[in-house]
Amino acid sequence: MNYYLAVLKNYVGFSGRARRAEYWQFTLVNFIVLIALFVIDLAIKTPIPYLIYVLAIILPGLAVGVRRLHDTGRSGWWLLIGFVPFVGGIVLLVFACLDSEGGDNKYGANPKVPAYGAHA
Repeated sequence: MNYYLAVLKNYVGFSGRARRAEYWQFTLVNFIVLIALFVIDLAIKTPIPYLIYVLAIILPGLAVGVRRLHDTGRSGWWLLIGFVPFVGGIVLLVFACLDSEGGDNKYGANPKVPAYGAHA
C-alpha cells in the first residue's frame, strides 16, 4: 500500500525510475480498487464512481509506467507500443517484468541501491 500512495503523491513525476515492486504493487492495488468500484457500480446502477476513479488514476498510471520503463533503460515513449494490437501489450508486459538496469542510467540513480550515507 505504501508504493500505491507513493505513486499517487508523485502523480505527475515522469522523470526518474520506478522499481518493479513499486509498479506491480501499484497495479495490484489499482486492479483491486477497480473491481470493487465495478461491483459498487453494479449495485447502485451507475458507473459514476468507477469513471471518476479511472479519470483520476490516468496520470499516475502513465507516470509510473514511464518511470518503470526508465528503470529498464528505455524511453517513456515505449508506452506508445501499447497501441499496437496484441503485440504491444505483450512487449510492455515483458518490459515491466524485466529487472532494473544495474547502476545509474541516464534517467537517474538505481532505486534498488540506497543512497550513499543512508542507513539501512
